[in-house]
Amino acid sequence: MASIFSRIAQGEIPAAKIYEDDQTLAFLDINPATRGHALVICKEEHPDLLSVPPDLLAAVAQTTQKVARAVTEALKPDGYNVMQNNGSAAGQEVFHYHVHIVPRWEGDNAIRAWKQGTADTQELQELATLISRQVQ
Repeated sequence: MASIFSRIAQGEIPAAKIYEDDQTLAFLDINPATRGHALVICKEEHPDLLSVPPDLLAAVAQTTQKVARAVTEALKPDGYNVMQNNGSAAGQEVFHYHVHIVPRWEGDNAIRAWKQGTADTQELQELATLISRQVQ
């Protein structure tokens, strides 16, 4: 079954569109964290970051930059978050690759930052070695 984002991309479900090209679509989130909260999707359905082909990922990144610039110019927020979640444990609800652009204003408390921890220098080096061995 096609995701809700695929159905939006195919025109089956209406959306407040901001930008569209052959590979990507940007529209306003119907459950916004803040005013102007936008989503950028790839039109092809891919469930997460690791499944998106590199050229399509680049197209989504370019559209994300265009839309973030437009949101900033139109709404004049104090800042903005660009977020992308993978897997339900990370907060992903729609399993179709997408990027959130959330305009932010001082004191809005729309998104809470993660709780910072501490790390041991040796453990960091061991983790870096473990992860770097998997980079392809």
